Amino acid sequence: MNSDIESRDRLIVALDFEDIQQAKSLVVELGESVTFYKIGLQLCMTGEYFGLLDWLVAKQKKVFVDLKFFDIPATVGKAVKQLSGRGITFATVHGNDGIMRAAAENKGDVRILAVTVLTSLDRGDLDDLGFECDVEALVLSRASRAIELGCDGVVASGQEASAMRQSLGDGFLVVSPGIRPVQNDDDQKRVVTPTQALNNGADYLVVGRPITAASDPVLAAQGIQKEIAAACG
Repeated sequence: MNSDIESRDRLIVALDFEDIQQAKSLVVELGESVTFYKIGLQLCMTGEYFGLLDWLVAKQKKVFVDLKFFDIPATVGKAVKQLSGRGITFATVHGNDGIMRAAAENKGDVRILAVTVLTSLDRGDLDDLGFECDVEALVLSRASRAIELGCDGVVASGQEASAMRQSLGDGFLVVSPGIRPVQNDDDQKRVVTPTQALNNGADYLVVGRPITAASDPVLAAQGIQKEIAAACG
């Protein structure tokens, strides 16, 4: 875990909404309890994605553009280059060596995160996709290649963060989705608590429904922030 990251910036709230106004309303409600937001494909399809991005930046929020760029390397490189200078902190890429290299070479002031294995996948899903190795081995392989190709970090479950730190060191960022403060029964399979993820070496935690679907989102966010502060203290 990178020790020079401010504790309150480690929580990234996923704004997985179908409507821009819903996203903005939650940001306003959460106020100072959250400084960092992830905006992904759902919001992109509204047609107002970059308006929301600029709105978040104007409110001095950090922004994670999670569009998982996957196309021929030249197209990915040009798309990533378009993000530079917009106040974006992270952007994701999902693909082979050529795709990751193109993203890294055109990142400008944006930090590129390579997706390893989605946290909604488990061993059975990898079998269906034709992968013969286990999840941890695949994550380590993809993380190692991403770092060598110039990516700034990876998106990976907190379950694999410890193995990555032991094998690959501390010179890259680990952003972990699938964070669940309590037992979950949704579509995320490789989940951990905030404390487990940070103790395993994660730098940032992406949290969606435990905050966005909570009866009191502010209280939920504050609770996770307290847990993060305790784990980092």
